[in-house]
Amino acid sequence: MAKKSSVERNDKRKRMVAKYMGARTRLLAIANDRALPPEERFRARLKLAELPRNSAPNRVRNRCGISGRPRGYYRKLNMSRIALRDLASNGLIPGMIKSSW
Repeated sequence: MAKKSSVERNDKRKRMVAKYMGARTRLLAIANDRALPPEERFRARLKLAELPRNSAPNRVRNRCGISGRPRGYYRKLNMSRIALRDLASNGLIPGMIKSSW
């Protein structure tokens, strides 16, 4: 099980990404538009730099929804490989059988 503080910090980052998504996309569109004058694009970059760091989507870490484990994560299932194996062993995932010999 991951530390509760790590999971909570990641959840806080997810909330901040959702909160600032509109402003961030608008500023990025202005900053990357080559048709605009350089001064306006530079102002957009400065405003983008003033946004909180944790509002950037690449700072969010994929974590298991069950254990909080950051590695061995299956995006489609939102869980780690270990949690998936435990659930499969207990027969809680329909159609999945864990082989053992």
